[in-house]
Amino acid sequence: MPSTALTMRTRLRALEAMAAPEGVDVLVVGGGITGAGIALDAATRGLNTAIVEAQDWGDGTSSRSSKLVHGGLRYLQMLDFKLVREALTERDLLLSTLAPHLVQPIPFLYPITHPVWERPYVATGVGMYDVLAHAPGRKRALPIQKHLSRKALIEAFPDIRPDAAVGAVRYYDAKVDDARLVLTVVRTAVLHGALAAARTQVVGMVKSAHGIVEGADIVDLIDGTHYRVKAKNVICATGAWTEQTEALVSPDSGLRVLASKGVHIVVPNERIHGTMGLILQTEKSVLFIIPWDKYWIIGTTDTPWHETLTHPVATSRDIDYVIEHANKVLRRPLTRKDVIGCFAGLRPLLQPGTKAGTSSARISREHTVASPAPGMTVIAGGKLTTYRVMAKDAVDFALGAQAATLPSITHCVPLLGAEGFEATLAARADLARRYGWPLRRVKHLLTRYGSLVGELTDLIDADPKLGQPVPGAPDYLRCEIVYAAAHEGALTLSDVMMTRTRLNYEQADCGLGAAGAIADLLAPILGWDEGRQEAEIAAYTDRVRAEKAARETLTDAEAEEVRLTAADPTPMLAFA
Repeated sequence: MPSTALTMRTRLRALEAMAAPEGVDVLVVGGGITGAGIALDAATRGLNTAIVEAQDWGDGTSSRSSKLVHGGLRYLQMLDFKLVREALTERDLLLSTLAPHLVQPIPFLYPITHPVWERPYVATGVGMYDVLAHAPGRKRALPIQKHLSRKALIEAFPDIRPDAAVGAVRYYDAKVDDARLVLTVVRTAVLHGALAAARTQVVGMVKSAHGIVEGADIVDLIDGTHYRVKAKNVICATGAWTEQTEALVSPDSGLRVLASKGVHIVVPNERIHGTMGLILQTEKSVLFIIPWDKYWIIGTTDTPWHETLTHPVATSRDIDYVIEHANKVLRRPLTRKDVIGCFAGLRPLLQPGTKAGTSSARISREHTVASPAPGMTVIAGGKLTTYRVMAKDAVDFALGAQAATLPSITHCVPLLGAEGFEATLAARADLARRYGWPLRRVKHLLTRYGSLVGELTDLIDADPKLGQPVPGAPDYLRCEIVYAAAHEGALTLSDVMMTRTRLNYEQADCGLGAAGAIADLLAPILGWDEGRQEAEIAAYTDRVRAEKAARETLTDAEAEEVRLTAADPTPMLAFA
């Protein structure tokens, strides 16, 4: 099997290979879930593919979502049955075939407040959800809805206020560690031949005398080296950065995108007593209360963001808004002291119409594919659940007539860790006995790495100390930190704290207590000397300070000003 390891060395080799005179068939710009999906789609069609990302893989919106794989109940209210069916089909495909190790079923409760009219109304909607999810001849991936009385609701969720609902409808969706999904899709693309380089920014598009985009100029943000990549097709999936990317080729054409901030808070598991998630209607959209391993994720907000795009942060008002709406149904109200973590991301919301001179295809309520210039394809909008469909649409559009002879096959390409997962899962008790781990530890590893867990146990077999928990971060093993740099492309301490683990928001200290031990583990792999280790710890500590201080401000402008007092270790270059 070809290597799927992402390392500093493979990154440099990828940059040199994509800058070779013959160029590539497809250059993907943007390493969030959509860009990762495009790289996988193109590579599995047999196309010579490269993908670059200015920050870390999934570091933007794709690691700051509600972490759900779902059909979107709210679209049923809009009678958009086609969109819901598409999302539910993708949900079930991820659960059953593509990523059963990363995507897990989760039951949700939809509280009923009016027994006479609301229960049949909700039952009809959720029933339609179940119908749309079931394809003839295919085993149902998740159980169908169940009605709960008030007593049964309180038994399932003891911390719901008795007067908050007269009962509930239980239905199923799925949850996912979004950052790990992105990383796994990128590595799967590499398995199929894609060249991948994070911390690499596109600074210009290469155009022919006739205005056709024929590639891009890129810069290695780590060492400043410039490269020119020739490409038959350039496909941009840069989310909230869409208009800035389009402006590299033409400031007057392309898609219009509005950045909308979504904020989630994290509270300890013991703070809310419940065995299922909650979905609540708010005046703006919906609020999820989602159970995770040792905590709850609660969100989200939906407010326009007019500041710079690199570091969106939560304000005091954002946090208070989420707490206030959660407390409308919680028997024991939350306070700011209960919040151990918080994260904010930007949704790229498509605006009506496109700019002049843009050809557009495959427009849906969720996403649009367009061409601001010949040779360049742009996709924006959408959601994590339907990333594979978005990727297919983008590559189909870029290839044009050629797509008929090179059809997408990603519906039957399991992601890394999926093949052999059932057998690995069946052997979890043996794995626990072999290494003296509780089953909870084994579950943690299997839901992060799937059948690739053998690559981690190989590290432990070579050095038994790597089988011990990280000091200050007991939920993670030392081998996971080593693996992050040796196989998963982590280049900085922040990469590990923010996306390879969830330490930034799942511990009250944001993982600072573990930063020294983690830096010690990363140093020999990444070639850090003592000075570099200290600089990495200082940079992450400063980031944590700035983000926590920003959460005490009232406005986005104030929050951004505070956040930007922390220097970025590999800052993006300003767009011309």
